[in-house]
Amino acid sequence: MAKSDVKLIGAWPSPFVMRPRIALNIKSAGYEFLEETLGSKSQLLLESNPVHKKIPVLIHDGKPICESLVIVEYIDEVWSSGPTILPSDPYDRALARFWAAYLDEKWFPTMRSIATAKEEEARKALIEQAGEGVMMLEDAFSRCSKGKGFFGGDQIGYLDIAFGSFLGWLRAIEKMNGVQLIDETKTPSLLKWATSFSSHPAVKDVLPETQKLVEFAKVLAKFKAASSNS
Repeated sequence: MAKSDVKLIGAWPSPFVMRPRIALNIKSAGYEFLEETLGSKSQLLLESNPVHKKIPVLIHDGKPICESLVIVEYIDEVWSSGPTILPSDPYDRALARFWAAYLDEKWFPTMRSIATAKEEEARKALIEQAGEGVMMLEDAFSRCSKGKGFFGGDQIGYLDIAFGSFLGWLRAIEKMNGVQLIDETKTPSLLKWATSFSSHPAVKDVLPETQKLVEFAKVLAKFKAASSNS
């Protein structure tokens, strides 16, 4: 399939944009990456995702597909000749989707709130909540991986992509707050998994460096402050 037939609208710091990028890399599918600019939305983005007006958007043969995990499932179905991403077993598939929804609806919003918390007590409470979530994910890993290296077993799967896409920001938030949410003592399996995931050929070139995200977080905070004052 020609690279020009597949376009991905996104931005490098977005963990949600990372998901389809990893999925496309797993499938060895070429694509054109269309970078959005902070503070503005391109006409192509607005036309392609008029409902949410958000990245990522995959454009395949001129047709837009929106929402990161929907895109991952679409990629898995369309590029069926490559390694499978979703579990083949219905229960395993349901379990992976459950934890992916937990990450998006509960865990990552808590992580985001840590960065914007103004009171120290509130920040500590949020860090504790995020840590409890990581402990649950440690338990989920043991059940989903079945003794293998990834949530998906021997290879990166749906839940690996859903959680792994947040690793860059998790490390950045750890660094900015002087904490460790994934460590040898409490989450040894996730620590080993995070290393394997980050170094995987489908991931390593699209996972942002921690320091680069820390610097971007500072820029983003200034941008939001300026926007709220204007």
